[in-house]
Amino acid sequence: MIIKKAEYTISSPRESMCPKDTKPEFAFIGRSNVGKSSLINMLTNRKALAKTSSKPGKTLLINHFIINNEWYLVDLPGYGYAQGSSTKSSQRRLEQMIAGYILQRKQLVNLFVLIDIRHEQQRIDREFVDWLGESGVPFCIVFTKSDKLTAGKVRANAEQWMHALEDRWESLPPYFITSSSKHEGGEAVLDYIEQCIHMDEAAAEDAPDVAAEAAAKDAAKDAAEAENATEAE
Repeated sequence: MIIKKAEYTISSPRESMCPKDTKPEFAFIGRSNVGKSSLINMLTNRKALAKTSSKPGKTLLINHFIINNEWYLVDLPGYGYAQGSSTKSSQRRLEQMIAGYILQRKQLVNLFVLIDIRHEQQRIDREFVDWLGESGVPFCIVFTKSDKLTAGKVRANAEQWMHALEDRWESLPPYFITSSSKHEGGEAVLDYIEQCIHMDEAAAEDAPDVAAEAAAKDAAKDAAEAENATEAE
């Protein structure tokens, strides 16, 4: 996929205030300081589409960016520590906003969960991923900052992280390895998004046929019942 146009659209405090159209959405989320803004800028080939910050947890709203006038890239607040949400109540509201978007947003096609490849599996990441699985949310793992380790260590850490999921998961989610500073892995992520869009469009095209088939079956059933009633008389 080639991104020719990427523009900021809106920042929303809750799912009900997000864009009203039906364009497919692909959201990105991760712990604070995982490199989410840098990844988004790499994917869109823009230097500052998503604002990067030295302070973790600066994203506090649901941020929509329209891509090629075809789909939305959604920058979600990070789970865990958030700058500006120092109290438990404000942190809770942030968590509710994130959960509300993920669980209620019908336009959400896939969620990309960002993981820092340098670290072992953290409890907060594991709990979040398990919650997604239990909730039936389609998602992928995106390992970031691969340039900080050797290629061998990157592979080993990724395999170890995914292997740790096997204690509760029958099938594992797809994963990608990326480096924003070296511009690596972004093409694979965009190709996956393009594939999802094509599958979503194909499903939408088939939907009317399914509805028509169901209507035809209902009509046939009604006709058969009417005929049986006539014969009974």
